[in-house]
Amino acid sequence: MKKLILIIDDEKAARFGMKMALEKDGYKVIESSDGTAAFEIIKTRNPSLIFLDINMPKVNGIQVLEEINLLENPPMIVIVTAYGSERVAVDAMKKGAYDYIAKPYEIDELRLIARHAFEKLSLEEENARLRSEIDRLESMGEILGKSQVMKHVYNKIEKVGPSDVTVLIQGESGSGKELVAKEIHKKSSRKDNPMIVMNCAALPETLIESELFGHEKGAFTGATERRQGKFELADKGTIFLDEIGDMSSNTQSKVLRVLQEQSFERLGSAETLRVDVRLISATHKDLLREIKEGNFREDLYYRLKVVEILLPPLRDRREDIIILVDKFIKFFSEKHKKNVKSISSDAIKAFTKYYWPGNVRELQNMIESAVVMANAETLDVSDFPEEIRYTNSYNSFDYNLPFREAKKIAVEAFERDFVGRKLEENNGNISKAAEALGMHRQSLQQKIKELDMK
Repeated sequence: MKKLILIIDDEKAARFGMKMALEKDGYKVIESSDGTAAFEIIKTRNPSLIFLDINMPKVNGIQVLEEINLLENPPMIVIVTAYGSERVAVDAMKKGAYDYIAKPYEIDELRLIARHAFEKLSLEEENARLRSEIDRLESMGEILGKSQVMKHVYNKIEKVGPSDVTVLIQGESGSGKELVAKEIHKKSSRKDNPMIVMNCAALPETLIESELFGHEKGAFTGATERRQGKFELADKGTIFLDEIGDMSSNTQSKVLRVLQEQSFERLGSAETLRVDVRLISATHKDLLREIKEGNFREDLYYRLKVVEILLPPLRDRREDIIILVDKFIKFFSEKHKKNVKSISSDAIKAFTKYYWPGNVRELQNMIESAVVMANAETLDVSDFPEEIRYTNSYNSFDYNLPFREAKKIAVEAFERDFVGRKLEENNGNISKAAEALGMHRQSLQQKIKELDMK
């Protein structure tokens, strides 16, 4: 971004000293001796930051501040005031000034204010750029991301959508598997017909078959009337079976039959019903391991994964975090009628270091909670849960803390990061991660529980 600073001060010596100090830090600095002349400079040169003296003979700084803030895109303003006049400067900040500095000031203080001002301007510029980018992103409906791994997912959705093949979406909980299924359905010839969703892990085994295939009146205790199942309701459309890895072997056999023959019977009925249904399934489990352990049918697995889409966890597409955060802030600010507009660079740094065990869903929930509770326009690290603050503190201590407390935070942050990385390297396998860490499996499970990483 352009780092042009305008100094408005009627004292030539004051302007000179400030200019020399700021130019040493690489800023381009221009001057004006009074507020009236400064307006022409602002219009023609468009400075990003202004150091504005309060006490000037023709037009005082407060009047200049008020006039500048009427501009369509006003520059950031730092008020320069005499020592002892801080209350006037505070009033100026209430009228839109970014900060103030009192004469005589330390050169380091001046440089620090300028640096912080440009950091804030840079963050605002980046947020504006991202908002603009989000609007024109080649996203898939509600799925956001510009990372290479997500572009690969988009490409698969584009190709598989118009076909009628079964699709298996594999990814961790909270990574957005249902959103992918919805986008596939939207791109299919079945888009005008229903997409029926069922979570196979949400119901006990005794109810799953009734939910999937329906039942006749009196088929079992409590079946007081005939009920259509999910497959019947999805006729001519799509059925999405989430967490299919949790389905019992008996139900797996019946789902396989539907895939092979496009037919089934309601519970308690001998009548065979034929359906035209496309099946999309998803799981967070390693189905090949489940097959080896005898928990999942191999023939069903290959029926399900004619096309396989691997949805990456959030930690594997960290470059998408800022895009998702910006979108969630905007959405939840409007939803909850809050005035939250951005997030601090420290919070984003902490987000990019965090392991995100709950993936995009965890990020979404975290942003919504922070927006609801926020008291400022910008979310900071302190607005988020302990796990985010710990992650941030691992590389940036609050040196005002007592040694024992600071050490506790640092150790927990290190453990969370180190254990998280080993779990990631071993695809979440507790036994393999424990071996890599040189720990007993039970000890690692206890550590995961202590660190609240489950």
